[in-house]
Amino acid sequence: QVRLVESGGGLVQAGGSLRLSCAASGLFLSNYPMGWFRQAAGKEREFVAAIRWSGGFTAYADSVKGRFTISREYAKNTVYLQMNSLKPEDTAVYYCAASTGLRLGTSIEDYRYWGQGTQVTVSS
Repeated sequence: QVRLVESGGGLVQAGGSLRLSCAASGLFLSNYPMGWFRQAAGKEREFVAAIRWSGGFTAYADSVKGRFTISREYAKNTVYLQMNSLKPEDTAVYYCAASTGLRLGTSIEDYRYWGQGTQVTVSS
């Protein structure tokens, strides 16, 4: 059974930083592209960042480029999202997702497994 568990969310002031973690069980992250998405209240879920183990390829939404960094740690089967220079508009529930394909996808449809989400709130 595949399980993704996010942690690290919380309340932070604008300009601050948070690091989200996504621990996986039931599958080896080294075999699959991983993504982070977010959903603000009243809005659709949107792509944030993705990483493909093979080759270390990454992709970012324009809104987070230069501020967020996705990375992974093989030994812990965990993927991270380092978020710096946070803005109030980054406030959302952040979801970790795992793809069973090969492409570094940026759409919800590219991902099969999802975590339960972790709340990030950025105050102004």
